[in-house]
Amino acid sequence: MKILMASSEVAPFAKVGGLADMVSGLSKSLKKSGHDVRIIMPYYKDIHLDKKKLKTVLTPMGVHMGGGAEEWCAVHVFFLEGDPSVQVYFIEHHYYFNRSGIYFDRWGEFGDNAKRFAFFCLAVCQFCRDLPFKPDVIHCHDWPTSLIPAYLKLWYPFDPILGRCASVLTIHNIGYPGTFPKDFWTYLGLPAHSFCEAQFESWNQISFLKGGIYYADKLTTVSPFHAMEVRTPEGGKGLAPYLNRRGSDLFGILNGADYDIWNPETDPFLPANYSEKDLTGKASCKKELQKRFGLEINPDRPIFGVIARLTFQKGLDLLMQIVHSLFSEMLLQIIVLGDGESYLVSGIHYFTRIYPGRFGSYIGYNEELSHLIEAGSDFFLMPSLYEPCGLNQFYSLRYGTLPVVRATGGLVDTVGNYDEATGGGTGFIFHEPSPRALYYTIGWAVSTWYDRPKHIHKMISRAMKKRFDWERSSKEYTLLYEAAVRRK
Repeated sequence: MKILMASSEVAPFAKVGGLADMVSGLSKSLKKSGHDVRIIMPYYKDIHLDKKKLKTVLTPMGVHMGGGAEEWCAVHVFFLEGDPSVQVYFIEHHYYFNRSGIYFDRWGEFGDNAKRFAFFCLAVCQFCRDLPFKPDVIHCHDWPTSLIPAYLKLWYPFDPILGRCASVLTIHNIGYPGTFPKDFWTYLGLPAHSFCEAQFESWNQISFLKGGIYYADKLTTVSPFHAMEVRTPEGGKGLAPYLNRRGSDLFGILNGADYDIWNPETDPFLPANYSEKDLTGKASCKKELQKRFGLEINPDRPIFGVIARLTFQKGLDLLMQIVHSLFSEMLLQIIVLGDGESYLVSGIHYFTRIYPGRFGSYIGYNEELSHLIEAGSDFFLMPSLYEPCGLNQFYSLRYGTLPVVRATGGLVDTVGNYDEATGGGTGFIFHEPSPRALYYTIGWAVSTWYDRPKHIHKMISRAMKKRFDWERSSKEYTLLYEAAVRRK
């Protein structure tokens, strides 16, 4: 099949969360299966590519927006490294994308995101017509590409290139529906009748994701359990009724991990490699991690690692409320890597200052440190209020770092709860989204570390044998693509 992946994020070029990893990992797996897979994304200012390997394929390319607006851009192609390699197309528009940040900068969210990503959606369609590339399916990801299914049905139903093209929309984070003032409606170029309660209208505003849910041929979430969650009032974040209307077209397909990149036996970022048969290298990674973050170098102290966007969704408020209690009553260390909400950043700075040697942090994203944290930590904290799939628990399991997670989304599908009687399981799970529940679950992990070390070793061995590869997921997506095409 010919598959075009349209995304606002693609690893390693631009990344805010797991969406970027999913697009690149799934694309490589589909390509390996024999499909003609290509990726298209915006060319952001912070993307730095080897100019010798970057080829311009379309310039200028005109994109006709609503209200008579006309935008001009260029399209370049680069290859996603790996075996097999995948072509990645970059839409270059200086005004919309030549700025630091994807959705926001240090002053906040960009006020013209509706126009930026509406343009990108139509540019994707125009790209197919001008190249020409006749995809069987355009796979869209989250709100930034959610207008594409509508454009396919409303703008191009009889187009020789796009008329038979199906659309699949994957919802990675339903908490971000892409809601904007209706003042932008004219620029989108969509007919007036589609600004209604069943389609794009949400409390007299435009919801990109809501419209995508209405128009996409098939819908997915990134784990089976989350596909059920989003159909409930709490999990659907206001979109549950519309997802229930499309219930027969909604599927949960678990994300995978790219084990070519996340493999403790070959990871080039680590000071020492290791496997489940020989964990000597993991001890070296722990020592280096403690050194890098200024913690007390002590192999007997369990380290709890966190790598996350510092947002309310990730449950880090819960952790901030119990740090004092943890350190006053337990012997452990905590390391946090991430960036996000200013109040959480301030809290992390505070704890780093008042608990030297016990609490370490890095504000921002650092690929090398993220690998070192996964390898050198003993436990990995994911107290998410909701987590559509999560990827770090995949990496943690592979690196023998036991996840401590809340029972939500893909965390339920991938982490086995510890059985104190037998030593079974691969992590520690709690249900109630409260500081108290997180505190006692961390305490459970700490007591197991000190009191039942044989169980810890059993769990590490079991966890490191787990595999959640993209081959399984890509087969499920292939079946879904075929069903979407038949629907056309």
